[in-house]
Amino acid sequence: MNYATIKWTDIANGEGVRISLFVSGCTHHCKNCFNEVAWDFAYGQVFDAEIQEKILKELGSSFIAGLSLLGGEPLEPQNQEGLFPFIKKVREAYPEKSIWCYTGFVLDETDGTLREKQKNTPYTQELISMFDVLVDGPYVEELKDIRLKFRGSSNQRVIDVKKTLRTKECSLYLE
Repeated sequence: MNYATIKWTDIANGEGVRISLFVSGCTHHCKNCFNEVAWDFAYGQVFDAEIQEKILKELGSSFIAGLSLLGGEPLEPQNQEGLFPFIKKVREAYPEKSIWCYTGFVLDETDGTLREKQKNTPYTQELISMFDVLVDGPYVEELKDIRLKFRGSSNQRVIDVKKTLRTKECSLYLE
């Protein structure tokens, strides 16, 4: 897996000051995507052990509220495989830090997988269960609304993952 960039102190992609990891690779190709360069799976740098350790170390800073995953597309099957062991380490090392994930896929609340069943992997359900917040749905230019918090278009949902998985009913983190 490759990553396009890392923002070490980001306040735009989740609550509080966060580390935001922008993975490479996306097949959605949303019209007027803000990060079109990251559609290419080969773009950027290899997400190797060295950069993972640096992120884990920086997450230890008291002012960092958590980690945000963006893209590209974090939940593309090949990115799930690359992210799964890393997110597991983050969750084990920092259970108090929140993990937000932005995806163009849509969550199936009944089983905690993706509605696009062909995009599910052996990692999907457990990976999603480690997130606190999932911002789901593709960016739709015609539904763009700059007044929305933590999302770009009105079709996207900001989901409380833990509550949704517990109740098997979509629970929004933010309306």
